[in-house]
Amino acid sequence: MKRNVLVRILVFYLLAITISNIFRFHLLGLDNLEKFVPDLLENLFGFLQAIGVFLGAALSLYWLKKERAAQYSLFGSSAKWSLILVFVPLILLTILGIKNTGEINIHFYGMISAFATLIYCYFEEIGWRGYLHDELRYLKEWQRILITGFLWYFWHLSFLHDVGLLSNLIFFGMLTLGSWGLAKVVEHTKSVLAAASFHMLINVLIMNSVIRDGLTDREKLIFLGVSLPLFIFILIIWKKNHKRRIEKTRQST
Repeated sequence: MKRNVLVRILVFYLLAITISNIFRFHLLGLDNLEKFVPDLLENLFGFLQAIGVFLGAALSLYWLKKERAAQYSLFGSSAKWSLILVFVPLILLTILGIKNTGEINIHFYGMISAFATLIYCYFEEIGWRGYLHDELRYLKEWQRILITGFLWYFWHLSFLHDVGLLSNLIFFGMLTLGSWGLAKVVEHTKSVLAAASFHMLINVLIMNSVIRDGLTDREKLIFLGVSLPLFIFILIIWKKNHKRRIEKTRQST
């Protein structure tokens, strides 16, 4: 790797690890505030656990853009389809509602939780896909996926509270597979927001304990059964429209 590439990756990752874990391990004592509005604040402060990834990516992308244009952006090749992808899970979680222990209206809480989760997923995706996957673009695909998957796994520090070898291998495998899938989304759309939307599906059903425990099994099936087919349909239409625009541009030149 070139020296400037290594420096940017190192800066990104050091910020991702240090700043995010200040909030993950409650080093500022913000968890004490959850005594007042437990569920609500847990969700609102939850996205801060990924803020180090966002800040590291913002700085490293700034340096990267001095050398060349970044491949991916917030909306990618279509702001319309990016926003449609985002609003599907937001609307669904607002309609379904999320049960909580703070006696907050389940639909209001569903909306707030959905927005907080989206912010968290965007913070992660701007780092792992928006920056790192782009930074490593000169490598072979399997190398990019493996490096991103490993750094993403290590960033979670899951081995600190779960020392089981098998469970850590499974988690690493999941994140590596996720790196491949989300990379395909961002390469297809050039949109970090699109990748964040797909990331949100996984986060809601598996990773986010507040939302996961606030939905019944039936509601989870509804959420997945509506979101996933719509997402796939949107990507197909997005790809067709993008090809059509490229062909029109070629014909007009």
